[in-house]
Amino acid sequence: MKGITSKSVIGFIGTGVMGESMACHLLHAGFPVVVYNRTKEKALKLIEIGAKWADSPKEVADVSDTIITMVGYPSDVEEIYLGENGLLHHMKKGCIAIDMTTSSPKLAEEINLFARDKGIYTLDAPVSGGDIGAKEARLSIMAGGDKGAFDAVIPLMDLLGSNVVYQGKAGAGQHTKMCNQITIASNMMGVSEALLYAKRSGLNPETVLKSITSGAAGSWSLSNLVPRMIDEDFAPGFYVKHFIKDLKIALDSAQGMEIKTPGLELALSLYEELAQSGEGNSGTHALIKLLETQ
Repeated sequence: MKGITSKSVIGFIGTGVMGESMACHLLHAGFPVVVYNRTKEKALKLIEIGAKWADSPKEVADVSDTIITMVGYPSDVEEIYLGENGLLHHMKKGCIAIDMTTSSPKLAEEINLFARDKGIYTLDAPVSGGDIGAKEARLSIMAGGDKGAFDAVIPLMDLLGSNVVYQGKAGAGQHTKMCNQITIASNMMGVSEALLYAKRSGLNPETVLKSITSGAAGSWSLSNLVPRMIDEDFAPGFYVKHFIKDLKIALDSAQGMEIKTPGLELALSLYEELAQSGEGNSGTHALIKLLETQ
């Protein structure tokens, strides 16, 4: 297994809302970074500050010691890792691949098994914290996979997050992220309903926020997203369409374990309705817009 040194070449695939900030932190720390994104325009900022461009995941694999992926859907993860020109067909033995996409626990296990046969190490390490956490390097990172690989990449993880926790075997990181998304799903419904209640009852939402964020109702969403909701700023820290993907993964996993999740099911139905109204590319806090039309 290759350890991390200042000369280690870091491949980064997926330079979207969060990936761009994450790759920036690695560049600012002095690591050589090679980037690939399906839309090159989304990587131009990184290229301007020193990242090298690769034309395909294969090219990233050819030159990288460790690779981080941060893409959209499980299908993207599967293609990038297991596809005909995927990473695991071209990475060098002893290298480590870290998938930070929120994806399927079963797929994480499958990728880990495939990689192990080729002498490659993989970690499923999804994150929580949205665009703010990515920009400020305050992400919560939940990792599953080989413990030795996790220990080896701690220097990278510490550049991206403030809460980095090893959760267990392959798939454990994704299962932990499902716990996170299930919690957020019901919380976002409560946050949205509370803001709507404050408005309709004639209260000042900003002063209400001052009172309830420090009490038992306090949450990350309440502190970070309600100010955006008050300002009617629904730019995505995390896309509605991607949250729907996450909730479907969580619901499928829960059903496989015969767990009842009524809050999760209701949240999924509301977010699907929100997306159907044209808000799929808005931030998850746009849920308030759906409730305001009811």
